[in-house]
Amino acid sequence: MSWSQSLALTDRVAIITGASRGIGRAIALELANRGAKVVINYLSNEQAAHEVLERIKESGGEGIVMQADISQFDQAQELIKKGVEHYGKIDILVNNAGITRDTLIMMMSEEDWDAVQATNLKGTFNCSKAAIRYMMRQRYGRIINITSISGQMGNAGQCNYSASKAGQIGFTKALAREVASRNITVNAIAAGYIETDIWDNVTQEMKDAFLKLIPLGRKGQPEEIAYAVAFLASEQASYITGQILGVDGGMAMM
Repeated sequence: MSWSQSLALTDRVAIITGASRGIGRAIALELANRGAKVVINYLSNEQAAHEVLERIKESGGEGIVMQADISQFDQAQELIKKGVEHYGKIDILVNNAGITRDTLIMMMSEEDWDAVQATNLKGTFNCSKAAIRYMMRQRYGRIINITSISGQMGNAGQCNYSASKAGQIGFTKALAREVASRNITVNAIAAGYIETDIWDNVTQEMKDAFLKLIPLGRKGQPEEIAYAVAFLASEQASYITGQILGVDGGMAMM
């Protein structure tokens, strides 16, 4: 039995926010490869979202593309509603969409703070609230929040981002307690230094400094986050809830 077969997600329906690129893209491809029907959410890059869908179809998988700004409550509600209307249910929600607006707090504007909270934290609330209604009825669900070691360790120049990611961790634990009796698990993955375009504007000096803090001595790949999501979405993880799984090369051992 292959690894994909041992953690099969056959006929499961997954909605992944921010799935047109980076970690979200890798998650959509991985879950589809394991048999899930995927809803590929994007904000602005429609072409990239459809490229993900084409990759899925080429591999024999199934999915649809849906645009929504998940920081807006009504749009997030509509995203989940349309996904359920199309596939008849939602089994897996991956709250992956996130943004950064890095700067020291002395230079951080109120807009910089609000925008990051709206997408990273409020977006997680918006989508989870919508999905929970359906999951409670079917007495099954998997919610997986993509958080960051910045929410565990803090990071200079990221007061807004670190706060939003720490908020996701608290949200994960609280929601897990609320819905466990309905066979719904809620977990989070704390991503470390993962090779995505979010690092494009970071100086090489800072990148090198981060690498020195990683015991495994290398950057992670988006696929390594996707593998962890596939596990937490599987039946094999049915007794795991309220947990924060670090996929960070050992950077934030706690």
